Amino acid sequence: MDNNSILRQLLLMGVGTTTLVAEQLKKAADDLVQKGQLNPEEASNVINSLLNQVKLEQGNVESYVQRQVRNVLQDLGVPRQSEMDELRGRLDRLERQVRNLENQVYRK
Repeated sequence: MDNNSILRQLLLMGVGTTTLVAEQLKKAADDLVQKGQLNPEEASNVINSLLNQVKLEQGNVESYVQRQVRNVLQDLGVPRQSEMDELRGRLDRLERQVRNLENQVYRK
């Protein structure tokens, strides 16, 4: 399982959790409205406020997980994509130089 797959699964779990929380909040708010403890507008405002907080925290958790994964990969010595791209570019340049030198030797 690659790292992108793991991150994708974590993010999907977060989305699922947010959906579950939203459903539970709506159910609780509906119960309070039926009991007359909240009016529908107040219930809607409470739900929206709490969902915004959940989404904010979810974003913080996602950022934290990404940082932790990045740190673990770095500790394991896994190169970043930019490092791999740089090495590929260097390898391409060296291969061209070798071909040019081989062509010069064979021409003589």
